[in-house]
Amino acid sequence: MSEALRDLLTRHVDAGTMPGAVGTIGESYEPVAVGLAAPGGPPLRTDAIFRVQSMTKAVTSVAALRLVQDGVIALDDPVATWLPELAEPRVLTHPDAPLENWRPAQHPITVRHLLTNQSGYGMMTSDSPLRQAMVDAGVDAGAEPVDLGAKDWLDVLSTLPLAFEPGEGWRYHHSFGILGILLGRVADRSTEEVLDDTVFRPSGMRDTGFTVPADRAHRLPAAFRHGAEGIEQSEPAGAGFYVEPAPFDVSHAELVSTLADYHAFLRALLDGRLIDADLRAGMTSNQVKPSAKGPDSFFPGFWESTGWGYGVSVVTDGPHRGRFGWSGGLGTDFFVDPDGTICIVMTQVEMSDRILALFSDLQGLSGS
Repeated sequence: MSEALRDLLTRHVDAGTMPGAVGTIGESYEPVAVGLAAPGGPPLRTDAIFRVQSMTKAVTSVAALRLVQDGVIALDDPVATWLPELAEPRVLTHPDAPLENWRPAQHPITVRHLLTNQSGYGMMTSDSPLRQAMVDAGVDAGAEPVDLGAKDWLDVLSTLPLAFEPGEGWRYHHSFGILGILLGRVADRSTEEVLDDTVFRPSGMRDTGFTVPADRAHRLPAAFRHGAEGIEQSEPAGAGFYVEPAPFDVSHAELVSTLADYHAFLRALLDGRLIDADLRAGMTSNQVKPSAKGPDSFFPGFWESTGWGYGVSVVTDGPHRGRFGWSGGLGTDFFVDPDGTICIVMTQVEMSDRILALFSDLQGLSGS
């Protein structure tokens, strides 16, 4: 399958989808690198360090589940035990209602709600007062790095009402920023130390963290987006937000990682080195009830043959039933099949129709 992956990536590089990409497919780690780190630049190397953005969600989910396994927290624990900012959530009468139309929440936000994007916080898909309030407050989600430190971000977010009662709807992203902060609060340590103990070291992830050490910054390629003039740089190579030191507490932010590290993480997850089989089964099976899968909760058609587990999407029907995985907003993607096949591809091009076409093509590479 590695040659099929190489051919697919080469075709997309030649078509201008991205300057270059790295990837692997199969049960074992067989890295493939195609194209350049930047237009006119050097070849992209398999040891490049990538901004994996929302592929972080799977990692923080496993860290949280490890704490569940160890009896430190439980899935149905109210998060306000450690995050008093969320002790008295307010719920809008309708997700698109004016901000003053709210009532006290009937149920607390729990760890499970964070893992399943059902806390009531998340990206709004309509041009609503809540969405505008999130933009105005600097807590809207996007491809750019966060502009507020973790405490300030949570303080601002907690002043806004929830779009729905916890557990009764689904909105993407913000639950996992809260989860990142929760990990540190529960352990009374930095979130990165918790991730190191629960995931990084047990998996053998040597190049994964919230920032790239200065002596490895040369391995961080530039990030790009598709613009009117073609591919445009959006973040510099070897510099910027993701190079240490972090500008503030980034417990709510997203990781950098490598192809080898992320494969090691998934292999350790499958091998049982990170969490027990029952927790892994819960993570990789649908946890969202039909009534919460509103057509306006995410992009059109998302819920067709798709569910959401803990930090990953899950294929619920069709030839790839049982496959789980997720993508990052700067053109990274992974999936794992029931037979143990792991597919990972990493670019550094912001999500667009072209990148989505690449990801769609990837889904057909494995026959599982």
